[in-house]
Amino acid sequence: MRALFNFLLLIAIGTLTYLCIVSVVDPIHFNREREAREAIVIKRLENIRKAEIVFRNRFGHYTANADSLILFIKYGKLPVIEKQGFLNEDQLRSGLTEKKAMKIINSGNLSEIKKYNLEHFRRDTAYVNISDSLFDKGFSADSLLIVPGTDKMFELETGEIITASGYPVKLFEARTPYEVYLDGLDKQSIVNLRDIAEKRGKYPGLKVGSVVEINNNAGNWE
Repeated sequence: MRALFNFLLLIAIGTLTYLCIVSVVDPIHFNREREAREAIVIKRLENIRKAEIVFRNRFGHYTANADSLILFIKYGKLPVIEKQGFLNEDQLRSGLTEKKAMKIINSGNLSEIKKYNLEHFRRDTAYVNISDSLFDKGFSADSLLIVPGTDKMFELETGEIITASGYPVKLFEARTPYEVYLDGLDKQSIVNLRDIAEKRGKYPGLKVGSVVEINNNAGNWE
């Protein structure tokens, strides 16, 4: 009986030791993996923010249409001003501006060009691909709205708020919940994260922008 009792005691001690180790190691592993995944998701959300801002600058509004945003980024172009020369103090004091200078140059009037010393002044507009100018090398527009490590897409939403002065402000929001980008990790830990966020009135996941307040397109991690 004593041998049996000692055997059972050893099993109990081993089980308790294992549970203690797991209770410490599992949260560490979860938090480490969560941080690694969130860093990648945040980078993708920052790219979405860039794309939405360029889209708004071009069309005057944001878009919640994934196909429209991706096609624009893949095939759209941005104007880039190539500058040569500058206006000196004397030229500026005479009332010359870059707009006036270019008007004189485009007129082809050589005497006027020489009069204002604009022989070497140029402002040419070139167009570059949006994907090349805004994003890192290797960027793929087709994956822009896919949550990294999953086959799910970010949720896109647009809106508008009228300020107290009656000015309409266009808004957008891109988001993904914990359950999507933390899929495969400890389910109870994910439930706990959601519970904490909801109790604080926060979005349970990662998002950039907002359709309920003007936040300058900030991410909820910033």
